[in-house]
Amino acid sequence: MQEVHQQPEKVLVTGISRGKDDFDYTMTELVELAKANNYDVVGELRQNLDRSTAAFYFGSGKVAEIRELALAHDATTVLVNDELSPSQLRNLERETKLHIVDRTQLILEIFANRAHSKTAKAQVEIAQLQYALPRLHPSANKLDQQGGGGGFANRGAGETKLEMDRRVLNKRIARLRRELKEADVGETVRRAQRDDKAMPTVALVGYTNAGKSTTMNGLLALFADHPETKQVFEKDMLFATLDTSVRQLTLPDNRKFLLSDTVGFVSKLPHTLVDAFKATLAEAASADLLIQVVDYSDEHYAEMMAVTEKTLTAIGVHDIPMIVAYNKADLRVDTHYPEVNGDDLIYSARDHASLEQLTDLIKTHLFAKDQTNTYLIPFAKGAIVDFINRETSVSATDYTADGTQITTTVNPIQAGQLREYLIE
Repeated sequence: MQEVHQQPEKVLVTGISRGKDDFDYTMTELVELAKANNYDVVGELRQNLDRSTAAFYFGSGKVAEIRELALAHDATTVLVNDELSPSQLRNLERETKLHIVDRTQLILEIFANRAHSKTAKAQVEIAQLQYALPRLHPSANKLDQQGGGGGFANRGAGETKLEMDRRVLNKRIARLRRELKEADVGETVRRAQRDDKAMPTVALVGYTNAGKSTTMNGLLALFADHPETKQVFEKDMLFATLDTSVRQLTLPDNRKFLLSDTVGFVSKLPHTLVDAFKATLAEAASADLLIQVVDYSDEHYAEMMAVTEKTLTAIGVHDIPMIVAYNKADLRVDTHYPEVNGDDLIYSARDHASLEQLTDLIKTHLFAKDQTNTYLIPFAKGAIVDFINRETSVSATDYTADGTQITTTVNPIQAGQLREYLIE
């Protein structure tokens, strides 16, 4: 049998400026989002308007220009750099006879294609359903633009069918939220168990495709047991991973911490997705230290940092110490790396020396309150000795007539656990 390769769908990228300083950047990003969804961008159309029009989003005459440009390039789909109202979407499709996809729907499609775990799939489906609800209408139009699986298209006309579809979608949203709540309870328990072990946590956050997964894999290669079995997926593409991965790292001095790799951010990230992914992003909200990974090779890195800060605020992340790690310095000819300036690091996630510098910064933050103490453990308390050797950084061990004398570095929680054995 001859294998048939489907050609990518040809699309136009469009948008209005709204007087925004970051308009050029968001349009460039829309092209990258299109490529991430396997679209072939064949043309671009922009319009300088302070605000969108109620009927068509675009101003007078632009709709006809879009139709003509699409015809000239054999494009069948138009991507719009904002979230459209239901009426704008329907009016544009009617006038252009083209498939219209707004920015929100495009991001939802990418997330739906990349979600693998049950939790991520549920989170994305909730966001899709919330997007679909106001776009249901009593017509024979199947709303092909919804995509993302069954249940989104209105296959009947009439008010009764419309209300029935709305009830079905609302019931599905409620069920998915209950499932996520149950999953969140389980994750909260697991997080509490990790906290009981007095193990500090570090969360990698930042823009999509900034190099968080590459950074995590680099640190795993240095400090994890059997790192080849713990590597996380990495690829040069937007939203390569949606699921949070948590790994334990053990430093040469036996100090341990948990490192998590979280879902990446993007400008104009749909509010429904931010809300749906709050459970996934809880690793960042509960971390002892954040590492904001920045693509230093991208000329728009400052805008990316602003988006990251805005998204962290939206998910309730406040007052957590942060290292700003400017990655991909190897792609800049004008930059020396690794270089540390306070809590800022210029580095390459693929460079051993850079990862060592990052580790030093992590240690400075995580273990600043550690203390070195000497303990005398009775011989009958062998389990305590095992705990100290396994979980702390031992520098000396002596055996006396009264028990095992151990000098070690402990964190404040461990110090409290071992207080009764402390030699003053």
